[in-house]
Amino acid sequence: MTLKILYPDAQFDGEPTAEAKVFGPRASLTVFRPREAISEAVWRSCDAIVCYHDVDIGESIVDQLDNCRLIVRAGVGFDQIDIAACAARGIPVCNTPDYGTTDVADHAIALILGLARGIVAFNAGLKEDIGIGWDFNAAPTVRRLSGQVLGIVGLGRIGTATALRGKALGMQVVFYDPYRPTGTELALGLTRVHSLEALLVMADVVSLHTPLSPETRKMIDGAAVARMKPGTLLINTSRGPVVDPDAVLEGLRSGQLAGAALDVLPVEPPLGSEALLVAWRNDDPALANRLILAPHSAFYSQSSLADLRRKSAETATAYLYEGRLRDCVNGLDRPDAKRR
Repeated sequence: MTLKILYPDAQFDGEPTAEAKVFGPRASLTVFRPREAISEAVWRSCDAIVCYHDVDIGESIVDQLDNCRLIVRAGVGFDQIDIAACAARGIPVCNTPDYGTTDVADHAIALILGLARGIVAFNAGLKEDIGIGWDFNAAPTVRRLSGQVLGIVGLGRIGTATALRGKALGMQVVFYDPYRPTGTELALGLTRVHSLEALLVMADVVSLHTPLSPETRKMIDGAAVARMKPGTLLINTSRGPVVDPDAVLEGLRSGQLAGAALDVLPVEPPLGSEALLVAWRNDDPALANRLILAPHSAFYSQSSLADLRRKSAETATAYLYEGRLRDCVNGLDRPDAKRR
């Protein structure tokens, strides 16, 4: 029998040739693009789902998954999937945690360098007026990174890769992650703290690498910014809702934050009416050369996208064809778990 594989929000151009190569003749792929309407019949008939981040698979959708045996998130975060509802119906949910680790870590470091070395500010100033812009004092966030304290919040795969890159730059790396086992700091040669508050008062640069959960939503709010050292640089390449953008705006205006670089925002794409974005677009002097925005692009390279497409399909075939479950995030990888 041919398996029906649903891609409800595919984020690649053209035909699913890379995916079809992995699935082979045993599966038929149905591909929708983000925000395309999907009928109830399609949800009910699919045998597996491979989704990106633009479709919400909440309880109402899960209740329609009559035949679905597996959901694979083509990406790392899975907050848009109701994993508890899936577990209750015996549907394993897996993610793809190893496709863009180095890309995101490189991007985080690039954002740090963009602020700390004034690269974006210098380029903008020269473009506006090459005479006036020929001024090494024009970038307000420039600093020597060697010896600065890099605070890593969340020491998973990407956080670890970023920490090691920070060490290579001569930074003193401190991390907070209550879920990493004891001794991680010794193995990696890092300094561990046991609270977010302790990290915030120490770090010159704070780089966020957490998943989105009730625990981390608005983790960086006004109170957190107030605890930071005056002049801190804030970097977010994790999930948008981890940071309150209003707190970033206030922190930049007060000088508590010397600069911020956000690859992700709470609403994507943003509405444009958010106070931070309005101030940024209107050239608020407090934000000039101190705020960098990127369109959730840290993960992206042609290489990482190819890895993502292949690895997410391989995760699906490993389970559907061979019964091997990997990178399961909703507890159905336990030996006693009841799965479809």
